[in-house]
Amino acid sequence: MKFSAILTAASVLASVSVNAVAETPVALQPTPPTHWVLDWQDTFDSPEIDWSVWSKIPRGKANWNDTMSPADSLYEIRDGILILHGIVNPDTVSDPSPYLTGGLWTRGKKEFQPGRFEVRARLHAAKGSWPAIWMLPFDETKHPYPHGGEIDLIERLNHDDFVYQTVHSPFTLTEGRPDEPVHYTTAKIDTEGWNVFAVELHPESVEFFVNGVHTHTYPMVNGGAEEQFPYYVPQHLLIDMQLGGSWVGPVDPSQLPVIMEIDWVKHYIPAK
Repeated sequence: MKFSAILTAASVLASVSVNAVAETPVALQPTPPTHWVLDWQDTFDSPEIDWSVWSKIPRGKANWNDTMSPADSLYEIRDGILILHGIVNPDTVSDPSPYLTGGLWTRGKKEFQPGRFEVRARLHAAKGSWPAIWMLPFDETKHPYPHGGEIDLIERLNHDDFVYQTVHSPFTLTEGRPDEPVHYTTAKIDTEGWNVFAVELHPESVEFFVNGVHTHTYPMVNGGAEEQFPYYVPQHLLIDMQLGGSWVGPVDPSQLPVIMEIDWVKHYIPAK
């Protein structure tokens, strides 16, 4: 829900009746089915971020990246946990942005083949906070946005007790057909603790999970005509702690700082 300025209020309301918030899952560290094998993981056990895999997301003009900052204070590994910060900017003379946030991506460095992606995370909350974990095609020349699609493992807004899980494509955006089939769902989370978020990319479907509970299927329809299903391609991963925007709404600076914590990221591929 990034480059497209997110779901409009109208599309959210139109889908609420179809996508009720799921009950809170309880399995906090699910084991993937045996038909997946671990391909790669980052458990953040080193004292420094692995810059051979990750890069800091640069600031842009979109809602999702307009407070991104390279300031080292926004990126931290503590006791095996990656922490991304969102703060009130202490120096608006040097940088006019009222808020500063940290975000990482594997763009141009780490390519993930279609498979199963898992992230164990704790999403802290503040009014105007917008932590997100999502994916875009690795080869953006061959698969430019939105033609290559976008897969949002999770996005949490404000103090919501649920997350959004979504796909985007020209079919859902420029064709204006987000409900043919329904392109997102919501799922309740443990708002104070850790949750495991997962997505599986299959040749004809995208499957979402929270804490081992299946939450949504987005299937290919009509053979993927009209760029309806561009998702089965190599991806890169984005993890960002954003503040403010037209979808999440204004920030309450009295509730800052805010953080998102990542315990680990895992990528699985189909077992042979």
